[in-house]
Amino acid sequence: MVSALDQLYQQVIMDHAAEKHGSSPVTPSDTSSYQVNPTCGDEVTLAVTLEGDTLADLAWQGQGCSISQASLSMMNDLVAGKSLAEVEQLWNDFDQMMHSRGLELPDEVLDSLEDAASLQGTYKFPNRVKCALLGWMALRESIAKTQARQEHE
Repeated sequence: MVSALDQLYQQVIMDHAAEKHGSSPVTPSDTSSYQVNPTCGDEVTLAVTLEGDTLADLAWQGQGCSISQASLSMMNDLVAGKSLAEVEQLWNDFDQMMHSRGLELPDEVLDSLEDAASLQGTYKFPNRVKCALLGWMALRESIAKTQARQEHE
């Protein structure tokens, strides 16, 4: 039997997978990141715009399962307009949740992740953890590439 909370989490995931917050055309460049999950074929191309140490904007285009698409949408809502230090903390919180293996997480971690906390049960399906992390991997790589390019300009 599925609990009311599990049903709510499933609905949040399906809503984000359908709405895809932040999804828009991305022109691949030397600062964008293309990531693919060879296990299931999920893929994303993601690009960021940095203004100083702030993630001013991000755009992503992807396809795949509802977990990967919802995670990208939720990530977009979490990180847009945040400082790079805040983005790094959100990454750490999300990564901790994805690898929690059912261990209880502090409320402040789950609260910081907002809708993304609905992906907490993904740890039960190791192949799906990769789906949930795909966009975060692209985000981290695109930030690193963009910073490296800015240092050489």
